[in-house]
Parts: sequence; C-alpha cells; structure tokens
Amino acid sequence: MQWFGKLSHWSHWAQWLLWSFLYLYSQAIQNPNDEALQEQAWAAVVPLVGKLKKFYEFSQRLEAALHSLLGALTSETYDDTTQHLEREQALAKQFAEILHFTLRFDELKMTNPAIQNDFSYYRRTLSRMRINNVPAEGENEVNNELANRISLFYADATPMLKTLSDGTTKFVSENKNLPIENTTDCLSTMASVCKVMLETPEYRSRFTSEDTVSFCLRVMVGVIILYDYVHPVGAFAKSSKIDMKGCIKVLKEQPPNSVEGLLNALRYTTKHLNDESTNKTIKSMLQ
Repeated sequence: MQWFGKLSHWSHWAQWLLWSFLYLYSQAIQNPNDEALQEQAWAAVVPLVGKLKKFYEFSQRLEAALHSLLGALTSETYDDTTQHLEREQALAKQFAEILHFTLRFDELKMTNPAIQNDFSYYRRTLSRMRINNVPAEGENEVNNELANRISLFYADATPMLKTLSDGTTKFVSENKNLPIENTTDCLSTMASVCKVMLETPEYRSRFTSEDTVSFCLRVMVGVIILYDYVHPVGAFAKSSKIDMKGCIKVLKEQPPNSVEGLLNALRYTTKHLNDESTNKTIKSMLQ
C-alpha cells in the first residue's frame, strides 16, 4: 500500500506534465510534418502513459486486496458486526485506507480531464509509427489489449471507485453461501462510526488535523456507495441501515470546497439515488 503516500506526488507530477504536454500536443497537431515537434510530444507522453499504466495495474491489486479484506471482515466468526470490526481493527483500518485512497485518487483524476486525450494521442502516434516501421521508445510499454483496458478504465469519471464497486458486487455474487447482510452490515456500521465521529463534538475535538476529518468523510462516502451497489434496495431506501440524512448533513456542514467532490460522488456514482423509493428530502439535500 505504499502507493497511498505517492498520490500527492502523482498529483503535482501530473499537473506539471499535463501543462507541458498540452503545449507540445497543440504544437504537434498544428505542425504534423514537423518531426522535431512530434518527437518532443512523444517523449512527453510516454512517461505519462507509463504512470497511467502503473495506476491501472494498482487498481487491479486493490480489487484483489478488497476481496481478501471483505472475506475477513464479513466472515461468520462473530455474531455481532460491531464486535467483529472491533476485533479486526487493523483490517478495518486497511479497508478504510483503501477507500480514502480511492476517493482521493478519483478527485484528482476529475481535475485532469485531458488524460483521455493524452492516451488517445499516444495510441494514434504509436499506430502511425508501427505502420511506418519507425522504432519508438516505450512502444512495448502498453500492448493493444492492455491499451484497451486502460482506456476503458480512465474513461470512467471515477475509475478507482468503479473498480471497488464492481469488486464488492463480485465478492457478494461469488460468496452466495455468505449472507449478504454480513457485507451490508459491515458497510453500514463503518458509515455510522464515521458519521458519529464527525458529528459528535467530543470525538471531533480529538482529531489532530483536518486530514483526519477528510479521511473520515471519504471513508463514510466510500462505504455508502459500496452499500448502495450491493444492497438489494440501496442506501437511500427507508429500510437502509445507513442514516443518509445524517450523513449528508455532516457533509454539508463542512467547507463547501472540501466536500463538493464527495457530494458529487453521491449524486452521480450511486446506483439507487434516483429510484422512486428514495425519500424526496434526501434528493433535495443532494440537489
């Protein structure tokens, strides 16, 4: 999980490389016969594609880790979900770290919308080089099959979150002998714990930094979204074990610029928000 600490570094790196590449990219498009410009643009995009490949591969490792963690956190070792999470605090913390990373990564990805254009340029240029039998540094970095998977991954607005949502759904479908309540109760309990920690002054006062607040907010939103994907009627129904009004209220009490991405995640990446059964008050709170 050493990638967590590198996420901030990736953000600065991506911003710098993005602006550098955008200039070279525009010049290369305007001057298709200028070989020097084409070479400069190619040299700029190759390391970016290498980084995109590494994060795509990391998403696959996260999905595998998620399956292992859910297996441990939803087993029938304990009768009570809260007791289970208390006994497996280290694993619960690791699960929370994954959710925090996922939401943070997707927030940064949404601020770099040109990623798809960069990757398309890479594929077009590589194809042209291969047709012309021109050797290209880094051409073996991404083959066609992998390029298709990477392109589909980054085409999603929240690629890491989609990976976890699909992974959680897959976990439930592959473990039919395990009551689905084991998974949904684990997720709803984590959401409740985060909400209580954020809304209770006594607990909130123990936070040593705003980073801890951000961590709890992202984990809360992450488990809500996963719950909404695997629960038969979702997180917004009356029968949901998640206090959605309370969770949204906690989010709206934070500085707007710090939670807009999380509110958007609830608005646009959940599965059941627009169901007819969703309380109108909840819909209104998220408008």
